[in-house]
Amino acid sequence: MEPPVLAFALWIFAFLSVPAAGYPNGKVREACSSMMPYHGHSPQPSPEHTISVNETKFRPGDHIKVSLSGPVFKGFFIQARNAENLTGAAVGSFMLAEERISQLLTCGLVKNSAVSHTSKSKKTNVEAYWVAPTDAPEHVQFLATVVEKYKIFWVKIPGPIVSQPNAPPLTTPTSITPDTLPTSQPVFRLTTSFNASSCGITKFCIRNPPKCDPGAAYCFFLSFKQNNHLVLIEMSGPSEGYIAFALSHDQWMGDDDAYLCINEDHRINIKTAYLSGRTPPVLDSENGLEDISWRVADGLLQCSFRRNLHLPAYKGRFNLDANYYIFLADGEASEGGLIHKHHRQPLITNGMYNFTDSPKDVGGSRSPLLLKFHASLMFVAWMTTVSIGVIVARFFKPVWPHSLFGKEIWFQVHRMLMLTTVLLTSIAFVLPFIYRGGWSEWAGFHPYLGCTVMALAIFQPLMAGFRPPPHAPRRQVFNWVHWSTGTTARILAVVTMFLGMDLPALNLPDPWDTYTMIGFVAWHVSIDILLEIHSYCLIRKVEVIDEDRIQILQSLTSAEAEGHTFKEMVLTIYICGNIAFLITFLAAIHQL
Repeated sequence: MEPPVLAFALWIFAFLSVPAAGYPNGKVREACSSMMPYHGHSPQPSPEHTISVNETKFRPGDHIKVSLSGPVFKGFFIQARNAENLTGAAVGSFMLAEERISQLLTCGLVKNSAVSHTSKSKKTNVEAYWVAPTDAPEHVQFLATVVEKYKIFWVKIPGPIVSQPNAPPLTTPTSITPDTLPTSQPVFRLTTSFNASSCGITKFCIRNPPKCDPGAAYCFFLSFKQNNHLVLIEMSGPSEGYIAFALSHDQWMGDDDAYLCINEDHRINIKTAYLSGRTPPVLDSENGLEDISWRVADGLLQCSFRRNLHLPAYKGRFNLDANYYIFLADGEASEGGLIHKHHRQPLITNGMYNFTDSPKDVGGSRSPLLLKFHASLMFVAWMTTVSIGVIVARFFKPVWPHSLFGKEIWFQVHRMLMLTTVLLTSIAFVLPFIYRGGWSEWAGFHPYLGCTVMALAIFQPLMAGFRPPPHAPRRQVFNWVHWSTGTTARILAVVTMFLGMDLPALNLPDPWDTYTMIGFVAWHVSIDILLEIHSYCLIRKVEVIDEDRIQILQSLTSAEAEGHTFKEMVLTIYICGNIAFLITFLAAIHQL
């Protein structure tokens, strides 16, 4: 797969899940093979509509006018097929005669090989032009499916046969009897939840959270069980829209084999799709799945099916006896089977697995490891080291005035913490670029603000290297610029963290993450205000003592000592509080 130029997620599922006449827009590619509307009802036995053509002979490249007429109908689906093999693929292509009521569809690898309706408006006649291909069979028959109402429809209504000149007489019967009419895809109802007792013994399982019970309302479950050339696949999860899994050669969306269970009005449609990237998936007109079953109960969406290890006849279906990363996603689906982008990063296995080799019971992560490190390092840098460093520089100059390695203790502590911040920020900064393989266009303002914070963080120590002496005329200017740059960097860092917490690649629990970050900001501001008030009160106390001229030295020393003790106590509490916030965020990241 190709690396996307944003984060998660992954995986973007947004397409139409469309059983034939179940959709008024007529985009019924799912019915290409069977021409059968998946309405849960049987087709009518005696056609009331007819197909006619203006020619009975054709040569490659000829255009033949095809008309479908009869009592009022709403939906239709027209194809041409080899008259000697009506179960085969569509033959030739079509051109529209009335774009307002009809549209072209692509079935299999044949472009514009079918015609369908564009809306559920009432019709009595539709026309289109069939274009004979260069490799056309000797005899071609036109077929049509017509939908009058949801429960009333006719499937594969036989139409005229057109033949090439000098073609031998047709020997294969072309009539479609009620016994040979296609029926709805056999679908069964599951009666119980899936069982995880065989995970790691006879089944390869993926569970999130690890070891969860598939019947639990919070458990996402996927299992594979091989039986000779068939694999039984079970999938369940808490979703009212859809759940899906995909087989991938890497940890990026694109060039993937996907399987989706979509809840459409409490009925599950199981679809296959090819993911070419961060674009709507390419649906398959035929999927090769067998023994389809499903169940919706207690907030869980469950489906199961079987498929062959190898499906060479189906483009986009991977061989199951190979190593893959496995994605597991969920999201919302709207009326008509339209599914939306998953609202969080898909679960991705931590390694590549061949689930036909040996049974395992594995988990995965919804956040890539590099991005977890990125977030963790940024939280450490901007919630602890920089915050403590600023407090020390602002309030602890008189508390720690003694020298250490030629500089005051407060300055050495401040410089160490700030350089640590720059180091941690620099390491964290490059990790998303390593993971993404470049710039991310899908992360909103987060990367732009992150780059600004990185630039300011590097500028601060560089500017400090040219700090004027304490009594130099430019020292006051330096102090203001240094303070302004640092304050701007801290504010932007907090905003950047707010934005980053809700990105799909991390997506900490919401609204917990927002409230917790607001709590941290309030905690820092309250400590800052407390120390400011204390400093002001201490200064006023010293001024009063100085004005009274009574026991000046003794009282001044006592006041300073009390002030220093209070500040050190507040700093200790502040550090403990910051560490508590940090541990809370790191624990949440670890759980992803």
